[in-house]
Amino acid sequence: MSYLDKRANGVLMHISSLPGKFGIGTLGKNAYKFVDYLKSAKQTYWQILPICPTSYGDSPYQSFSTFAGNPYFIDFEILENEGFLSKEDYSDVNWGSTESYVDYGLLYVERHKIFAKIQKKFEQNVPSDFNDFCCKNAFWLEDYSLFMAIKDAHGGISFSEWESDIKLREPAAMKKWAKKESGRIQYYKILQYLFYKQWFNLKNYANQNGIKIIGDIPIYVAADSSDVWSSPKNFALDDKMQPIEVAGCPPDAFSADGQLWGNPVYNWDYMKEQNYDWWKKRISESLKIYDVIRIDHFRGFEAYYCIPFGSVNAKEGQWRPGPGNDLFKSIKNEFGDLNIIAEDLGFLTEGVHQLLRDVGFPGMKILQFAFDSREQSDYLPYKYTPNSVVYTGTHDNDTILGWCKTANPDDVAFAKKFLRTDTDDGLRKEMMIAAMASISNTSIICIQDLIGVGSEARTNIPSTVGNNWKWRATEDQLKPEIFDFLKYYTELYGRV
Repeated sequence: MSYLDKRANGVLMHISSLPGKFGIGTLGKNAYKFVDYLKSAKQTYWQILPICPTSYGDSPYQSFSTFAGNPYFIDFEILENEGFLSKEDYSDVNWGSTESYVDYGLLYVERHKIFAKIQKKFEQNVPSDFNDFCCKNAFWLEDYSLFMAIKDAHGGISFSEWESDIKLREPAAMKKWAKKESGRIQYYKILQYLFYKQWFNLKNYANQNGIKIIGDIPIYVAADSSDVWSSPKNFALDDKMQPIEVAGCPPDAFSADGQLWGNPVYNWDYMKEQNYDWWKKRISESLKIYDVIRIDHFRGFEAYYCIPFGSVNAKEGQWRPGPGNDLFKSIKNEFGDLNIIAEDLGFLTEGVHQLLRDVGFPGMKILQFAFDSREQSDYLPYKYTPNSVVYTGTHDNDTILGWCKTANPDDVAFAKKFLRTDTDDGLRKEMMIAAMASISNTSIICIQDLIGVGSEARTNIPSTVGNNWKWRATEDQLKPEIFDFLKYYTELYGRV
């Protein structure tokens, strides 16, 4: 039986949003403490966002590698205990003016100074399992480490602007750069070793305490990534490694220009010829890292919207057929039945609904979408089916208290009427309760809604850059009473 067939509850909180003193949430003591909180509240799931290294815009959905881990999450106190740092190496660093928001500019500068000190001590006493780690992960680690080293040598510019020989991975250039940047290549391998050691220790602790990790994999990869550079035939690129078409969403009621994501779209014909090998590797690694996988933008497997490269908005794109169930049949033949959540939001056709029925994965229900005062919504709780996952909101939504201020007042009034409350805070609580009371097998509560914070705590505003992915909880906000609330309704509605 799939985990997702049983009634259960969980909390959505990304690693970066954990409290702590070092600029961003880490895999250290506050992550373990959060597992303890979840266990005390009789939770089953901790859901996070992608854990890969962030690139331009700081988004976990735009990464330098779909396989690598984010070195920002490496915990310094753990490394101090292991002898790779001294307290003086990191304790007096200025990480920004507030613990409530990540300062990515400071983080980039200061973390890499500390990482350089880690490398020096690491190379003086290399762990016995380091080479084994490098060998087991060589299929992605070699390309990623070389990619990042060359990128650093070029001042961080996109690989599409590199010299032609290395951009096109000519053997002589690859050999030259591997020799020239051997120290920096080792630097990135060390960071990945440390990240994954800390990650798997945390995951094992969570699993031992009855908490399963729901991880998130974006459907697409970033244009400027080791994935594209090392496997260009998987993507719709021209002979200069530039995308021919990029991904996005067409204009709708929320965005007159649509959404221009800029990720290169896949060459699905080539991927099929290769028996979807790249996707199988991606799923295989994700199954090691997570207990349950949420696949972002699932509708793109049925049909995907592509926009000519160089467009200023998403108005001129067109839909093309995706791989459909052929991909998932191939994946299931390899791995058997999987614990996968399909993010089936957005413009959905009957073809998307049929694909979801064919694969059998639970889709998502978002309570904030339920209360459209103009028409009856499919997201009203009495329309759910057990094979679904209900959320109060996602990382792309405002918090409930923020939604009360920014949404159509008629929608908010309808929500309060439906959920029998007169106040914004009452609506916050009743929306969480409605999720847990629903027939959906799985319900997930956003940590911001559990804490009770407004738009200042919103994780992301789609199609904007500069102020996203920054919010962090403080230790004071993670109070026992919020987990008592969670435990009470988890037990009441049979989700233990």
